[in-house]
Amino acid sequence: MNGHFAAVGKGPTAQQFEHGIQVIDENKTFNTNLNEYLTETNVAPSGFNYHLISVFGSQSTGKSTLLNHLFGTQFSVMSETERRQTTKGIWLSKNKNEGGMADNILVMDVEGTDGRERGEDQDFERKSALFALATSEVLIVNIWEHQVGLYQGANMGLLKTVFEVNLQLFLKDRQSQARSLLFFVIRDFVGKTPLENLRETLKTDLTKIWSSISKPSGLENSKIDDYFDFAFAALPHKIYEPEKFLEGVKKLGERFTAGHRSTADQEFLGGVFLPEYHRRIPADGLSMYAGGVWDQIVNNKDLDLPTQQELLAQFRCDEISKEVLVGFDTVIAPLEEEHAEAVRSGKTTVLPDLGVTGREAREKALKAFETQASRYHKGVYGTKRGELEEKIDTRLKALYLAQLTAAHKAGVADFSDAVTSAVKAGQRAGGSYEFAEIVEKQTKKASEAYKREAESLKIPDVPWTVFKAQYHLFKKDLNEVSARLRKEEMRRLAVRVERWVKSRLGDAVSLEFNKLGSGRGGTGAPANGEKPASEMDLWDRVWNAFITIVKDAETRFADRAKSFDATEDEVVVGLWRLRRKSWIALREKIDEEVMESNILMKLRENFEDKFRYDEDGVPRIWRPTDDIEGIYTKARESTLGLVPLLSRFRLQATLSPPDIAAFVGPQPTGVEAGDEADLDPIGGIDEEEGKSLEEETTVLSESKRQDLVVRFKKMADGVYVEAKRGAIGGMTQVPLYFYGILMALGWNEIVYVLRNPLWILILLIFGGATYLAYTLNLLIPMMQMGNAAGNQAVEIFRAKLRDFLEANPAAQRALEVPARNGGVLAGIRLDELNGMGRRVQEDANDDDDF
Repeated sequence: MNGHFAAVGKGPTAQQFEHGIQVIDENKTFNTNLNEYLTETNVAPSGFNYHLISVFGSQSTGKSTLLNHLFGTQFSVMSETERRQTTKGIWLSKNKNEGGMADNILVMDVEGTDGRERGEDQDFERKSALFALATSEVLIVNIWEHQVGLYQGANMGLLKTVFEVNLQLFLKDRQSQARSLLFFVIRDFVGKTPLENLRETLKTDLTKIWSSISKPSGLENSKIDDYFDFAFAALPHKIYEPEKFLEGVKKLGERFTAGHRSTADQEFLGGVFLPEYHRRIPADGLSMYAGGVWDQIVNNKDLDLPTQQELLAQFRCDEISKEVLVGFDTVIAPLEEEHAEAVRSGKTTVLPDLGVTGREAREKALKAFETQASRYHKGVYGTKRGELEEKIDTRLKALYLAQLTAAHKAGVADFSDAVTSAVKAGQRAGGSYEFAEIVEKQTKKASEAYKREAESLKIPDVPWTVFKAQYHLFKKDLNEVSARLRKEEMRRLAVRVERWVKSRLGDAVSLEFNKLGSGRGGTGAPANGEKPASEMDLWDRVWNAFITIVKDAETRFADRAKSFDATEDEVVVGLWRLRRKSWIALREKIDEEVMESNILMKLRENFEDKFRYDEDGVPRIWRPTDDIEGIYTKARESTLGLVPLLSRFRLQATLSPPDIAAFVGPQPTGVEAGDEADLDPIGGIDEEEGKSLEEETTVLSESKRQDLVVRFKKMADGVYVEAKRGAIGGMTQVPLYFYGILMALGWNEIVYVLRNPLWILILLIFGGATYLAYTLNLLIPMMQMGNAAGNQAVEIFRAKLRDFLEANPAAQRALEVPARNGGVLAGIRLDELNGMGRRVQEDANDDDDF
C-alpha cells in the first residue's frame, strides 16, 4: 500500500518523494525524513506560506479517493474485490492541483477508524486523530450521508476523546489557543435531506459532545465554537453519478484558498484558510514541531486511554442502549408523530392512557438495559445507564409536556364553552342565572380534569413528572378566561342598561319638548292641563328626568353586577362608563329634537297656540275689529323668546350649565385602555379634546339660531296674512239695492250680450281664463310677458323697416330720402338718425354748444 511513497525507516529517494511520504507508520513510529520531503518539494523555504490539511473517517469510506480527486495525489485506494485496509498510519503529500487553490497545500491521509484489522484496539486511531488536530489547519471529516446522526459511524466517540485531550494538552489558556476548521464532506449525497438539515444535525451532535466532556479548570464554561469552526460540503455518488461527483469535487477544490473573517458579522469571506488557523510554525521547522507533538501524544501520561475492559464496556453498553431504544421507539414514536401531526394541523389532541404507556415503555427499556449491561464495567455501566435515562426522559418529557399543553388548551376551551352555554341557557330561561356560581362550578370541573391528566403522567422517583408549575399555569389561565368572560358579561349588561336608558330618555325628552306646542297640531303634546306653567324651566325638567333615569339605571347595574361576582373596581368602572354613555345618549336625543324640521314645527305650534287660541284655549274667529297685529306681535315675540332658551342647556336656578363633571365623576383607577376605546369625548371633562363645557352644552349654534329665527318669522308672517285675509273676507256684503241700480243702468248692454251667443262665448272664455290666471297668480307674469313681447315686436319692426328703406331706391324717392352716396346727405344711414330725424352725432355736437 502506498508503495510508491517514501515509508518510515527507508532511505528516501527522489522517485519515492515524487508522490509523498509516510509521516507515522502503523507502529506509531514518526518519520524523521519529513523535513527532506518538504525541502524536495520546495515547501521548506516558503516560511509561513503553506497550509496543512488532514482527513480522517471510517475505514473504506473513500478518504484516499477523495484526496486523489481533490488534490491530484496518488494515495492508495481500496480494492473493490478485497475490501481490506489500504491506509496504515499517516501519509502526507503535496497538492498537485494547484490551479485555483492556495500555494503549498500539504495533505495528510490518516488511517481509517473502525477497521477490522485493528479490531477493538482504538488507541492508534484516537492518537492519530489528535495528532491531525494538533498540527492541521483544516481537518476534513469524511462521512457518508447515511452515517449522519450516528454516534460511531460519524466518529462522534473519537471526536469526544480528541476534544477532551485537546483541551488538556494544547488549550491551557485562551490566549495561546489555536483554532481549527472541521470540514465535514458528506459523501453519496442524494439530496433528499437538505444539506442545511444535515449540517444542523452534525453541529447539534458536536455541541452535545462538547457539553458532556470534562474541561480543565477555568474552561468549564467554554464552548466548542471558542476553538473550532465548521464547514460543510456534499458530494454525489461517485459510482452512480460520476460526472456530478467530479463536478462537485471541482467546486469543492475552489474553496481551498485564503480567506478572512468579516469584521461586521464575523462571517467567512473567501476560502477556508483563515489566518487564525495557521499554527505559525515556519515550514522548515514543521518536521521538528510535528515530531514533538507526536512524542507528547504517545508518551504523555495524561493521554492514557481507557482500558480494554472499559472500551469493551463502552462498546457493548452503546450497542445494548441502541437495542433497547429500538423497542422504546416502537411504542413512543407513533405517539410523538400523532402529537406532531396534531400540531401541524392545528388540532388539539389529548392521547388516551399516555401516562401508562410511557411509564411502561420506560421501565421496560431500563430493565432490559440493566439485565444485559450490568455485568460489564460498573463505572461505565452507571454512566451509560444515566445517558440512556437522559435520552428516554428527554423524549418522554417533550411528549408529556405536549400532552399537558393539549390538555391545557382543551380544558380552557371547554371551560369557556361551558360557561358561555350556561349563560345563554340562563338568558333563554328569563335571566334567572348566577354567573359567579356558573364560573365556580366549571372552574372546579376543568381543574379536576386537568389534575387527573397530570397525575396520570407521574413517574415514581422522577422529579420532572411533578407538574405543579403547569397546574398553576392552568389555574391562572382559567382565572384569566373567567375574568374575560365576566368582563364580557359586564359589557353585555352595560349594553342592556344603556339601551334601557336610551329608551327611557327618548320618551322623557320627547315629552318635555312636545310640551312646547299645544298638541292641537297632532304631535302628541298635551292639549290641556298637563302643559307646564312656564316654558323657561324646560332644561330643569329635562335634567331632573335625566338624573332620575340614570340613578335608576345605576341601581339596576350594581344589583346585577353582584351576581357576576364582580370586583368593586369593575362595578365602579361600569357605573362611570354608564354615566358617560347616558350623557352622550341625552345629548344625541336633544340634537334629534332640535333638528331643523322638528324645532321649527315646535315653534310653529307654540306660536299658533298663542295666536290662534285665547287664554281659555278657545279658537279665535278673526273680525276686522280685532287687534290682529297686537296679538300677532305678542305671540311671535313670546315664541322667539324660546330660541335663546333652546340654544343652550341652562338650568333656571343657576343660569348656568349643569355640572356634568360632578355628575360623571373622576376617572376610576381601574380603567383600562379598552374601557375608553368606545367612549365619545365630553366637553369640560376630556381636556385633551379641547372642547369646553360651554361648547358641550350649546345646543344651537349662532348661525343655526339666526336661520331658525328667519324661517320662523316667515312662517309666522304667513299665518298672520292668512288671519288677515280671513278677517277681510268676513266684512259685510254689498247692499242689494246696489245690484238693482247696476241692473237698471246696464240693462241695454246685458240684453245686447244675451242676444249675441258669440259675445257670451267670448265673455265666458275671457272670464274663465282671467279667473284661472288669477287663481294661479299668473296675471302679473302674463302682463310682464306681454309687455316684453310688444317691445320686442316694435324693435323688430323698426329694424325691418330701416333695412327696407336702405335697400329700396323707389321707397327712398317716394319718401324723399337722399341716396346713400349722393347729395349733401350722402353717407347718412337711417340707423344714425334719432326720433327727430337728426343724426346722433349732430345731437352730441349741439350738446357741446351748451
